[in-house]
Amino acid sequence: MADAQAFDLVCEQLERTTDLDRLAARGTVRIALKQAGLEAGSVAPDQMRVVLEKVLPGELASRGIRDADAVCAAIQGGLSALDVGSSAETPDAIFKRLGGG
Repeated sequence: MADAQAFDLVCEQLERTTDLDRLAARGTVRIALKQAGLEAGSVAPDQMRVVLEKVLPGELASRGIRDADAVCAAIQGGLSALDVGSSAETPDAIFKRLGGG
């Protein structure tokens, strides 16, 4: 359950903190997840943190969102309330898949 919550939380925060509407926020997050090889229904909070650091800022910037890095950093704080033990893949593995390590 926490997995779907990570996706929902990020989308809701994007709606609140940017000019993106619900459809645009959810679509943007889905695109970022796809680039990371993840899916909205199974992304865990720790996986979402990596996407927020590495992928989503670029997607937001391409959509005209100012301070995309700051927006993503602010959203990361909310993920700590979710269960971080639900992921089978470590953040290090995600970084390696994205080419960052």
